[in-house]
Formats: sequence, structure tokens, C-alpha cells
Amino acid sequence: MPLHFQNRPSLVAYLTCGDPDLATSRDIALAAIEAGADVIELGVPFSDPVADGPVIQRASERALRGGTTLRQVLGLAKDIRRHSQAGLIMFTYLNPIMRMGMAKFSAVVEDAGVDGALITDLPVEESQDYLSEMHARGLATVFLAAPTSTDQRLKQIAQASRGFVYAVSRTGVTGARQQLPEDAPALVRRLRKYTKLPIAVGFGISTTEQFSAVGNFADAAVVGSAIVQTIERNPGKEAESVAQFVKQLSAVSHQPSVLI
Repeated sequence: MPLHFQNRPSLVAYLTCGDPDLATSRDIALAAIEAGADVIELGVPFSDPVADGPVIQRASERALRGGTTLRQVLGLAKDIRRHSQAGLIMFTYLNPIMRMGMAKFSAVVEDAGVDGALITDLPVEESQDYLSEMHARGLATVFLAAPTSTDQRLKQIAQASRGFVYAVSRTGVTGARQQLPEDAPALVRRLRKYTKLPIAVGFGISTTEQFSAVGNFADAAVVGSAIVQTIERNPGKEAESVAQFVKQLSAVSHQPSVLI
């Protein structure tokens, strides 16, 4: 099914699945969707999350201690899909997929009703097998584009992407920041030369002001660490706390929807 970005900026909400447990992750995802999230990134916990800051690293550690696996996250996604037609993207490192097998992974993603995947540490230059398996099933392949990427690499990323392009707002790891990096609008402008896909800006967006500002130059904002931190700080009230935060963000969205 196509992904729908209902507002501008649309909200792409990330959560680390299995933190604090899979049942709560399900409740959080559905609460976030009900509160206005357009796409949910279902983070697969990983033992060495090199692209993630301390908040998401702690969440991965907690989820792994609980025994959360890629297969369980795919099962969770299938459960969420039974209750919602919102966008669902698997957010994972490559190693768990290689253990499952690329063909098997794409088949299970399709069976679960997930729209696609973002593999954080898979370079576009080495992605041909992944692209073949996913595109054959009509699944989205989301890639990260960084401010340091050359124009040639941005063009490669744009050509390989389906669904949307994830523009990394700054170099370094994920994590909430006080200010929106100045690199973000310039990167989006550069990407626009190579793609008509919606562009989502992420890494460091944590406030309503930052979220609203992204809508001035991009189609969507990805919010991760701020949501994971909300979960961490509200034990026993995770879903309702995330819903309240998402409502605050969604309240500043404007402009009509974009259909991918």
C-alpha cells in the first residue's frame, strides 16, 4: 500500500520495539498513530547501534535484555497493521537481516503488511540485492542522505529510494538538540534536484518549534530520541505520554497532504 503523508510537516515517529516490552510497544505505536503520527518507524534493537545516541542506545539495551528479536518486531508490525493503515517502516541495522536472509526478510515484511524498510548501515553502493528483493515486492527502500554526501551520491540515493528520502539534518549520531541544524534546508534543496519523493528530515528534532520549522522546507520530520526519552521517563504511562507529545507536535502541522 502507498504511504500517506497527511500534513506538512508529516510526523514520522520512531520507537525502539521491545522497550519496555513488545505489548507496550504495540500500545505506544497505536497511540502515536491515533494522536497524529503518519508513519511509524519500528526500530529493531541492536547490540551495537553506532548511529544512535545514548537515549536510543539505552532503549536497545533494555529491549535486548528482554529478548526482542527481528522476527518478534515483524510479528509486532503485523499486529499493528491489523488495527491501523498508517505507514509502517522497519528501522534496522543490516546484521539481523543477514542472519534471517534478505529474501526471507523481504517476504516476511510483505506478509506483515509493512510498507518498507530503512537499513541504517547499508550503503547505497552495496544495496543491489536488497533493492532487487524489496522492489520486486513493491516495498519501500528508504535511505539516509547526509549533509556531507556528494551530489553524485545524493543522486544515487534518490534513485534507489522508494517511499521517501530521509535527510540527516547533521553529522553525528541521533539525539535531541536545542536548535535545528543549519545544514538541513541546504541538504533538502540539494536532494530536490534529484527526486520528487517526499523528504523527511531527522536527527535531533525534539520540540514543536523545530518540528514546525521543518515544514517550511521539507515534507516530514522524523522524531526519535525525544519519543524514546518520553517512554523512558514515564514508566507505566508510556502510551498516553507519547500520545500527548505527538498531539503537541501534530498541532503545528499545516498545508495539504502528499501521496507517495
